[in-house]
Amino acid sequence: MNRSNHFANLSGLAYNKFGDALTAKLKKLGYTKVKYIDIDGAQVMVLTSNKEQVLAFRGTEPTQFSDIAADLKAWKSKSKTDGSVHDGFYDEIEKVWSAIVPLLSKTKPLFITGHSLGGAMATIAASRLENQTECLYTFGSPRVGNKEFVQGLRVKHYRWRNNNDLVPTVPMAIMGFRHHGTLCYINHYGNIRNGLSKWQRFKDWCRGHWAAIKNLQFFDGVRDHGIPNYVKGTKKL
Repeated sequence: MNRSNHFANLSGLAYNKFGDALTAKLKKLGYTKVKYIDIDGAQVMVLTSNKEQVLAFRGTEPTQFSDIAADLKAWKSKSKTDGSVHDGFYDEIEKVWSAIVPLLSKTKPLFITGHSLGGAMATIAASRLENQTECLYTFGSPRVGNKEFVQGLRVKHYRWRNNNDLVPTVPMAIMGFRHHGTLCYINHYGNIRNGLSKWQRFKDWCRGHWAAIKNLQFFDGVRDHGIPNYVKGTKKL
């Protein structure tokens, strides 16, 4: 199974309305036990199959004021593990944390995933569940914590970024925020290209913006952020 594509799909499904229709889709994927947590705009799916358990966090919804407020609170709070993390992301994970913990299996490997804000929440969750987490998959995630937080997080992490996706560039590194994990990069043509030099990345950045301008789409960084881009891009693994 292409695990990155599988978790990109789950991160996309986390945007769906929680209910019977979504449960049916998840059960077709092999998750026999499905729990939804939705507290003050923070949402996560807790999924259990015969072999594993998954936490899939929903990303930013532009219509949810709490999501926008979380994204904007870019000062730092002391992490419950190492270092400091983005205050808004910390607040979002705190809303659902006490509801998540009782649902966690003590015997099954845990996978954690999310897109955008959901990726940030997934990263903080993985830091708290380090000994239980098999792997972390994030898609278009912003920077989450400072250098101490990143160095202290010892979880296998595949961090996906699509071409000119704007969200992974914030909060800015000059503010002390850092990325964690192994970068998996999808270029302008939709191909997976890792290990690119700064010059190669710059050329790809130009290709993406020029293509957007030609199509009268002047916000390439927003267009490239959508979860469908990640679902499509990870299929090529």
